[in-house]
Amino acid sequence: MNSICPFFEVHQPYRLRWFWPDQKQGFDRYFDKAVNKEIFHKVADKCYLPANRTLLELTDSTDGNFKASMSVTGTLLEQCQEWGEDVLDSFRDLAKTGCVEFLDETCYHSLASLFESKEEFVDEVKEHRELISELLGVTPRVFRNTEMLYNNSIAYFAKEMGYDAILTEGIERIMDGRSPDHVYKAKGSDIAILLRNYKLSDDIGYRFSSRWWEEYPLTASKWADWASRNMGETLNIFMDYETFGEHQWKDTGIFDFLRALPGEVMDRGMRFLTPSQTIEAYRPAGEIDVGDFSTISWADIERDTSAWLGNDMQRRCFEEMKILEKYVKRTKDAELLRIWKHLLTSDHYYYMSTKWLGDGDVHSYFSIHSSPYDAAVNFMAAVMDFKAHVFRILAKTE
Repeated sequence: MNSICPFFEVHQPYRLRWFWPDQKQGFDRYFDKAVNKEIFHKVADKCYLPANRTLLELTDSTDGNFKASMSVTGTLLEQCQEWGEDVLDSFRDLAKTGCVEFLDETCYHSLASLFESKEEFVDEVKEHRELISELLGVTPRVFRNTEMLYNNSIAYFAKEMGYDAILTEGIERIMDGRSPDHVYKAKGSDIAILLRNYKLSDDIGYRFSSRWWEEYPLTASKWADWASRNMGETLNIFMDYETFGEHQWKDTGIFDFLRALPGEVMDRGMRFLTPSQTIEAYRPAGEIDVGDFSTISWADIERDTSAWLGNDMQRRCFEEMKILEKYVKRTKDAELLRIWKHLLTSDHYYYMSTKWLGDGDVHSYFSIHSSPYDAAVNFMAAVMDFKAHVFRILAKTE
């Protein structure tokens, strides 16, 4: 029996203020509490609460046969603690079902895995593991890196941290003509890899409500027919959780689609499995080799690092953050360290992207900036102020 392995990324960043030095200090000097709170409540009402209720209903109505997985970032969990205990409770309810597997990632949804040293990357993953355990009562066995950034070294460190599997993109250039619809293992480490079937994932995540699409409207029956023709053991469907109610609004029928999908899938003789169940059910069909200078991701058409480091503005800002690492850590100031880690969140660099055409709308989504140039100028202004503060602290203490 072939299976479907659904995974949802659940994330909101702390967005920057339009930076102009004032009397605010600490975290609120750099991050816009009012904007972040407003967006959190909007997305919670449109997506998190109704989507979580729908998943709970599906696990109940299918007698536990519907399975899914998700990764909730540390930045969103912080926001739940501050502004939405009801949202946090709804994630706890999902965890209690045993039908929804929670995965680990970097706590700050950061680009730390792209540092030459993996010390910060490992620290952030451990921090996320502790937070998930504390708030949701689970200990993840599977890892999913920020934006599915992946190479052999990232896989190696994930295995060293005790994870049994890692998720990433099933892009053709790493497949050598093979299908992504099997379990694989990483080159250089004994960790299983689950590869996203981006065609069938994006049919839901991006094209569901697109009237220009020749397959519009997409029904659960039609999608299940496509899935049933899949020749591999596992069809890995990975997407943003905000697909449900935010990227695809309720009036598109996206929640009706989600409610109908499990029945249509199971009627065709397929089953749902979590990532942990998937790697237990199927042996690896081969090895995946992604060198450290060929890092892949699930972003944009290129599926590489160019969404965050594709232009000089992005690279300059990222280099400033890498240089600051040792100085921030030397201060041993918890607030400064928290600010620095949140400045590594991938969204800040995504807003600076100058990749347009089909990807442009995606890069501007939820950004407070009117252009990528404004995003870069604002980020660098905040970083320069933060940098000056770090060195003032060091001058006083060393």
